[in-house]
Amino acid sequence: MGEFKVGDIVIRKSYGGDIYFKIIQINKSLEKGQIYILKGTNVRLVADSLGSDLEKPSLDRISSNEEIFNNKVNAAIRKALIARKSSKKVAFRASTILRSESEETSGRPGKVLHIDGDEEYLNVCLKGYSKLKIDCVGKFVPEVKQMEVVKEILEEYRPDILVLTGHDGMIKGTQNVKSLDSYRNSRYFIEAVKKAREYEKSYDDLIIFAGACQSFYEALIDSGANYASSPGRVLIHAMDPV
Repeated sequence: MGEFKVGDIVIRKSYGGDIYFKIIQINKSLEKGQIYILKGTNVRLVADSLGSDLEKPSLDRISSNEEIFNNKVNAAIRKALIARKSSKKVAFRASTILRSESEETSGRPGKVLHIDGDEEYLNVCLKGYSKLKIDCVGKFVPEVKQMEVVKEILEEYRPDILVLTGHDGMIKGTQNVKSLDSYRNSRYFIEAVKKAREYEKSYDDLIIFAGACQSFYEALIDSGANYASSPGRVLIHAMDPV
């Protein structure tokens, strides 16, 4: 089992190699031997696996997967830019009829504070915000620490929109989607949302997006998020928070 090391890109054979992961930690178990902690390379998922279920894809496959990921990112940005351009045209026509100045204010994106538990994904998202000309401050904060610092960062930057994200996932073998213990990081996102709502109670003055792959959607909404992932416990793309 010593063939894998932290930083290796791997796939899980039992899942058909559908998701590419990076090994971020190796734990030792007396019963199972080495357990590899994995994070998705382009989805916000954390998982674990035995070495017997892992396989290193070829460099060509890794490059192809990276190219597909980059194409998806670029396509998402193009789609957003087209949608914004279209909305501005509608606003312009409406303002002409109403003889107002609405075209100058409609479509103005609010200031975003993006707190991310994954520094690599944060950098990808910041590039996306920049291309979309969205005013954004990005902070890398591990999921477990977000609740401790979110109020302080909010007070410093006073954003209109808060994004709390990183990695999450349902723990292997769990069945109860209504139990917080079934999730890896949802409890940390939930507590961070609660702290953010202590700073600003109005759902209009501070819009909160929270969660990652397979996060406890209902609890995130109940804790004060305007929007959360994911109702169907589905995987979300690295750029989905943007």
